[in-house]
Amino acid sequence: MAVSQDFKADLLAAIPSLRAFAMSLAQGGDKADDLVQETLVKAWDKHESFQMGTNLKAWLFTILRNEFYSQMRKRGREVQDSDGIMTGRLAVHPAQHGQLDLDDFRTALEQLPEDQREAIILIGASGFSYEEAAEICDCAVGTIKSRVSRARTRLQDILQISGEADFGPDAIASQVMGSSAA
Repeated sequence: MAVSQDFKADLLAAIPSLRAFAMSLAQGGDKADDLVQETLVKAWDKHESFQMGTNLKAWLFTILRNEFYSQMRKRGREVQDSDGIMTGRLAVHPAQHGQLDLDDFRTALEQLPEDQREAIILIGASGFSYEEAAEICDCAVGTIKSRVSRARTRLQDILQISGEADFGPDAIASQVMGSSAA
């Protein structure tokens, strides 16, 4: 059975979202790219099992998620970098506060349990509805809502966010911007 042009176009359009989700799971550019590539190959090979008119993006995310877990099971005996020595050698200190905030957020995100991290990324970053995320994760909608709620609460605790005042420029940056406007 030939692959339809619509399927090809939709597959290509989904690549940026797949890569973003893969980056959040694999936590590394090369591993994420490999994961996306493997997802696309599997989707292409199994295109006849996809029903046009249904949610291709959710189908692809499910393939990607299942491939990630398959790879994780295979890597069960891989050496961990628990003390962060290797990571420390690879780290580059950012020059901008926004980059520092993003790094803090990524670090906090990595501290979440895998199921909560996955749920908040699907809902918050990838734009899936609770129903779609539940389908991708093969669980109840209430489970996804609970995971997202717990993830948000945990991120606030880790990042020490207590209210809206914790967002935006810090006190020093506000003083600098305020004094230059005067």
